[in-house]
Amino acid sequence: MNKKYTYVWVSLIVLIFGIIVVPRIVDRLQSGTVVDMDRMNIVPQEKGLSYVLLNKVKRKVPSFQFINQDSLLISDKDYIGKVYVVEFFFTSCPSICPIMTENIVTLQNYFKDQPDFGVASFSITPDYDTPKVLKQYAKKYGITDIDWHLLTGNKEAVYDLANSGFNIFAAEMPDSPGGFEHSGLFALVDRQGYIRCRLDKFGNPIVYYRGAITREMGKNDYGEEEQISVLQEDIQKLLQE
Repeated sequence: MNKKYTYVWVSLIVLIFGIIVVPRIVDRLQSGTVVDMDRMNIVPQEKGLSYVLLNKVKRKVPSFQFINQDSLLISDKDYIGKVYVVEFFFTSCPSICPIMTENIVTLQNYFKDQPDFGVASFSITPDYDTPKVLKQYAKKYGITDIDWHLLTGNKEAVYDLANSGFNIFAAEMPDSPGGFEHSGLFALVDRQGYIRCRLDKFGNPIVYYRGAITREMGKNDYGEEEQISVLQEDIQKLLQE
């Protein structure tokens, strides 16, 4: 083919691409859909909250079975049909746990008339945190919701649930306050047992919510903002699903 005609055809194709395709790409960039739809670790949602993925599969709370502060056997099945918050804590924690508990008590009081709201607090010092100790802790901090279970049991099972089941770090560390290290994060679980979250302003999933910053504090020393307000909003969204 004559080179002249080849150049004409190439120019024509480029022109058509620019007229038809480029404006669409610009529109998607401006609306944020390119960013949102390219995320690998969430299921895009038209509205509501996103599902957290593991190997492209919706991440679900693994099976568990522990004893609560009333010496009752509680499992993941007891939470089916409820929207609940998950945390890992210990009663002798001298640092962030009291703040975390205060934050969840705030949520407990806000959702006091919601029978489908619950909390699962797993002790990372189960040898010390017996049902009796957990009962005293519940009384001290005003834990009254019958669906807020402070859970204790097999130590290995607790740490496996934290680090593998939820990817919420917890470990024994002698040099840390109280001899243990944990992240202070909250997970949010829907009625079917799936871990859910919202997207941040950049379209990234937050996955977990900061639990060691109160609304009154606003921010921590690292400039991270409190997320109890957004957690409260997201609990409400799941309760309305």
